[in-house]
Amino acid sequence: MKKILLILFILFVSACSNQGESQNPPDLSEKPVDDGKAIPAVMNEISEGTIAEQLEAPWSINLHKGVFYISERGGTIAVVENGKVERQAVSLSSPLSNAAEAGLLGFVLKEDFNQSKEAYAYYTYDNRGAPFNRIVTLKQTGNRWEETETHLDNVPSGDYHHGGRLKISPAGQLFATIGDAIRPELSQDPQSYNGKVLRMEQNSEFSIFTLGHRNPQGLAWSEEGTLFSSEHGSQANDEINLLVEGRNYGWPIIRGTEKKEGLETPILTSGPNETWAPSGMTFHKGKLYVAALRGEAILVINPDILEIERKIEGYGRVRDVYSDGKSLYFITNNTDGRGSPSAKDDQLYKIPE
Repeated sequence: MKKILLILFILFVSACSNQGESQNPPDLSEKPVDDGKAIPAVMNEISEGTIAEQLEAPWSINLHKGVFYISERGGTIAVVENGKVERQAVSLSSPLSNAAEAGLLGFVLKEDFNQSKEAYAYYTYDNRGAPFNRIVTLKQTGNRWEETETHLDNVPSGDYHHGGRLKISPAGQLFATIGDAIRPELSQDPQSYNGKVLRMEQNSEFSIFTLGHRNPQGLAWSEEGTLFSSEHGSQANDEINLLVEGRNYGWPIIRGTEKKEGLETPILTSGPNETWAPSGMTFHKGKLYVAALRGEAILVINPDILEIERKIEGYGRVRDVYSDGKSLYFITNNTDGRGSPSAKDDQLYKIPE
């Protein structure tokens, strides 16, 4: 009898152990959201859509006459033409900071690039061991870029929260996102550029467009001219905001869906239990596409109902997205020190029409 009981006990333990080992992994075809709905995910949507490989922590995508110009955090511009990558050196007036997430960040070709060969760039530099942010003009000569003019300087930063996105508005004005430098009180200080979205005016001076931001990294205008931004939240609570000049977006007074008179609540948030770490964003065929780093996806948002319709996943960390009106392009950021890069990362992808 004892032998029978012993055999039954062994079989029971073995069955429990096997059940634990064979449990199915999470279903990646759907992701839970705050309201309990399921967001369809499109895995490996791209079919042979790789345009370039072995980029080095790329940050911003530009496209001009079929040639891609992509800033790399280490201080180079990757020029991609016909699938070939030429890494062009950038001569800066100060050494890049070695703070986490710092380096050559925002980069946008000027509207007259065809003639001027100039672009705006945002970078975090080192000044006596402390990080600062600067916005400059870079000029391309041959296969090199040189800093020729400073537009904004001496903006303090921290180990994190540099901001860094540059975008040119439909009206032709340069916009920039500045992080709070891990000093939340600066976001509410009208005398500080930290925790703000800035706009360059006709006199080349910057004005504060909106305040109360933590670490904004994305800007995009809809066809109607509405400006949206993406922002890294605290302890999840990442944000998508609709920006209106002069308004205060609450950090650090409110977060997530909290409300307070005089402060703006985001139109969409990841909630307290999910982190997107949203970065670059663009409008493409009426939908808002948002790159997500920690979320390892592209969020596809319907701006009419302010909901995530689906996620494009399977490529790791995504830093920036770009639309030429026909196709959507994006870059991964698996080599930025926080991802799990493959031998071909980082990569530039195309989602065809």
